[in-house]
Amino acid sequence: MPPGGGGPMKDCEYSQISTHSSSPMESPHKKKKIAARRKWEVFPGRNKFFCNGRIMMARQTGVFYLTLILILVTSGLFFAFDCPYLAVKITPAIPVVGGILFFFVMGTLLRTSFSDPGVLPRATPDEAADLERQIDIANGTSSGGYRPPPRTKEVIINGQTVKLKYCFTCKIFRPPRASHCSLCDNCVERFDHHCPWVGNCVGKRNYRFFYMFILSLSFLTVFILAFVITHVILRSQQTGFLNALKDSPATVLEAVVCFFSVWSIVGLSGFHTYLISSNQTTNEDIKGSWSNKRGKENYNPYSYGNIFTNCCVALCGPISPSLIDRRGYIQPDTPQPAAPSNGIAAYGATQSQSDMCDQDQCIQSTKFVLQAAATPLLQSEPSLTSDELHLPGKPGLGTPCASLTLGQPTPPSSLPNLTSEAALTDILPLKEEHVGHQFLTPEEAPSPPRMLAGSPLAHSRTMHVLGLASQDSLHEDSVRGLVKLSSV
Repeated sequence: MPPGGGGPMKDCEYSQISTHSSSPMESPHKKKKIAARRKWEVFPGRNKFFCNGRIMMARQTGVFYLTLILILVTSGLFFAFDCPYLAVKITPAIPVVGGILFFFVMGTLLRTSFSDPGVLPRATPDEAADLERQIDIANGTSSGGYRPPPRTKEVIINGQTVKLKYCFTCKIFRPPRASHCSLCDNCVERFDHHCPWVGNCVGKRNYRFFYMFILSLSFLTVFILAFVITHVILRSQQTGFLNALKDSPATVLEAVVCFFSVWSIVGLSGFHTYLISSNQTTNEDIKGSWSNKRGKENYNPYSYGNIFTNCCVALCGPISPSLIDRRGYIQPDTPQPAAPSNGIAAYGATQSQSDMCDQDQCIQSTKFVLQAAATPLLQSEPSLTSDELHLPGKPGLGTPCASLTLGQPTPPSSLPNLTSEAALTDILPLKEEHVGHQFLTPEEAPSPPRMLAGSPLAHSRTMHVLGLASQDSLHEDSVRGLVKLSSV
């Protein structure tokens, strides 16, 4: 060995230390990640979603498919059998204009059918409980007797009083002009109506596309009907009317479909043009909520008083974002706050809170009983600190343990002379006496050798009282431990 005690160094191989802590309960295999669910998968309304929540429709979509088939078949027959003849005999602009109208109709139809009409999100259980509590407080449920809480609120809009109705399904006060659709089971903002022809509700976010759909469909229907009749007239001039009908049976089918549908489509377009010019909804017009005359008591507070302004607001205003966030991910549930430890029950317990499982109720009740039982004990019994009294088996903090001689119990030096029963009672009062006690300081206490100079009776009483104090202290620590354990 070289001088200095050091041996020759050997080549050592070091293994990489893993910085990831592992617990004995952790599986050695990697856990499979649970795929996060999107909000549309648990949407409470009666809607259907496609393309991972991008498309939102009502469940009753049969009439929508009928609308789609009628438009596609009628337009397809027109472009296949009528447009070639009309482009040669009249002008090639006819199929171009017809194609533009067709694509505009299909675009506005799909935009109306596949979009969120303005569904209002439902209240969470906590929000519903808080709202019920506010209603109860406003109604004064603490007084004797029961009165049904009011389910309406009143707001002032442009000098007109508007009532906000409470929705028992969504647990919210609906904003002005909103209504609950019974088919989709949703509250829709600025609800106009539920249209089965488009397979969706018509509300604030898709009303302009619905209006442009029916308006463009009116033009397309009139356009096809007009040129179908022109086609029949031109052919009848060459071969006769009956021969013209036999030569183009598709033209006859187009004429029949357009003739019976043009009246309803054009009439619907005119009705919604009137609604837009007065800034009303179909729901408000049917109920007769407002009057178009400004001087009357029930004048329309939403109208701007100008037809042009009302049309610009309805058709050219910004589109509000969707409030339901149907493609967002579901966040994990946050833990509920613990029950109050002072034993005061929370006010306004609702039915959703009373539907807890029996196990949770048992745990909460056990915690409440332990805390309620420990509170008076911890508040009534004075704690014995290390500055006031040092009991055997419980040395003070920061004090070194003294060695005891076998056969002779030596109490701490901070205890006074225990030669009489009165002195013992003054130092360690019983549990019934909580106030008015005086404790001796270490300076006033006699020296340790003279403490046990009395009779054996005093020594036995001293140990008995110390034993009682130790039992009380242990009982106090046990109760505190139970309370801490129950709060975990």
